[in-house]
Amino acid sequence: QVHLAESGGDLVQAGGSLRLSCAASGKFFRINYMGWYRQTPGGEREFVARSTGVGSRNYADSVRGRFTVSFHVADNTVYLDMDNLKPEDTGVYYCQANIYDFSTGSTDYWGQGTQVTVSS
Repeated sequence: QVHLAESGGDLVQAGGSLRLSCAASGKFFRINYMGWYRQTPGGEREFVARSTGVGSRNYADSVRGRFTVSFHVADNTVYLDMDNLKPEDTGVYYCQANIYDFSTGSTDYWGQGTQVTVSS
């Protein structure tokens, strides 16, 4: 059973910074990539950023240049460093991990979500 534990969500003023963390635990062979999605109030869940841990990183246009994703393969943890936060960044941030195991192949797993609120 795979478990993703997120932390770091908070209330912050516009222009401020936050760091989100997500650690994967359980029994599996390999994590292919880890990343973050978010669901804004009244909106659908949307892609934010992803890292393979070997130099490949992808970002949504809305966060590129302000957010940095880093996946530490050694301890199965992904971070999202968010700078210059805007009120429109408010939402629930979900950690995602694509994990390979011999019995199940590659499967997406999700965390429970952590709330980020940016006040104007």
